[in-house]
Amino acid sequence: MTTAGIPDDWPVTEEQARAVQDALRARVVLDEAGPPPGTGHVTGVDVAYDDERDVVAAAAVVLDAASLDVVAEATAIGRISFPYVPGLLAFREIPTVLAALDALPCPPGLVVCDGYGLAHPRRFGLAAHLGVLTGLPTIGVAKNPFTFTYADPDTPRGSTAPLLDGTEEVGRALRTRDGVKPVFVSVGHRVGLTNACAHALALTPAYRLPETTRRADALCRGALREATVLPGPGG
Repeated sequence: MTTAGIPDDWPVTEEQARAVQDALRARVVLDEAGPPPGTGHVTGVDVAYDDERDVVAAAAVVLDAASLDVVAEATAIGRISFPYVPGLLAFREIPTVLAALDALPCPPGLVVCDGYGLAHPRRFGLAAHLGVLTGLPTIGVAKNPFTFTYADPDTPRGSTAPLLDGTEEVGRALRTRDGVKPVFVSVGHRVGLTNACAHALALTPAYRLPETTRRADALCRGALREATVLPGPGG
């Protein structure tokens, strides 16, 4: 397990964090389709918190995109790097997620976040933020629609409906199981929305949530339980 520090220049106030979002948002790439589903690697990242101990554990799990077999995995543990503020959750997670990604022994390929990309009030959720910092193609697949609205997709698996902020489509509600509540897919960086939905479908052969998210969730929870030595401020 890797130990993650908090960078010296990491934001400590809401104003500073929003300024970082404003500066980085312009670097999001929206004109690339992204890798085809079922090719190369696809990596899930997720985090688990222990607020009483002021610690966060992150996991990165690399799957073979064709077989969904695990290729590699890595975990990292760190101090929680920012207070809980809706819309700024990426600042709590990114240093430890980056440490987990850096510890992987192979390229991650497409990165799937349990959260949002452009489907974010400031159009810069975790998937977009992580994509800009790493240069990797990223998407967000979330369990709920955050503050946005959508019409219920048709019942069959694969049906979609726009996820809307007013009249702007910021993502799509995607039915991954017949008649089961949809997931909410949004672009992070260097992937188109239709392709992002295709990846989400390819990653959900048996369950509502992507295999990337399911495996990363289990791994980071296990890492949090096993963590005994915690890093000090700044690593």
